[in-house]
Amino acid sequence: MEAELVALATAGATALVQQMVGDGWERARTRVAAFFAARSGGDAETVGAELEAARGELLRAEQGGDQEAAGEALTEARVEWRARMRRSLLADPEAAAELRRILAELAGPEAAAPQHVTTVNNTLTGGSHGIVLQVGTVNRMHTVHDTGGTGGGGTPDGPRP
Repeated sequence: MEAELVALATAGATALVQQMVGDGWERARTRVAAFFAARSGGDAETVGAELEAARGELLRAEQGGDQEAAGEALTEARVEWRARMRRSLLADPEAAAELRRILAELAGPEAAAPQHVTTVNNTLTGGSHGIVLQVGTVNRMHTVHDTGGTGGGGTPDGPRP
């Protein structure tokens, strides 16, 4: 049961962070703030202010033009809100049904966040030697092409499949 709640918390945090930088933010903020307030005994305005602060950090990082910093900010926000959702769900497993309803609402066509797609294409040329490692955020598409040499994941006969 805990694994299911952790998966739901992960999905919830991912959807929430997507909404933070998307067009459906106001509705998402209202629904999620009410969800947390009902479980913490706090008020929705306080939770809403915390959500707004997290959103502000994401937008500043995104507007800064540094993709690495923006990716780190997204990851940090997902981790923070995933942990909060997980704790709420573990304390009140009945809340899972409400969180599923919220996710279904947020996934609706009128609330869908614009998809930001970043494609990175790398080309390795020359006689590079050793290991070539590309690291990135999981939700982005990356391709690596090895056009020669024996390093960078290729063999003398070409790149590995």
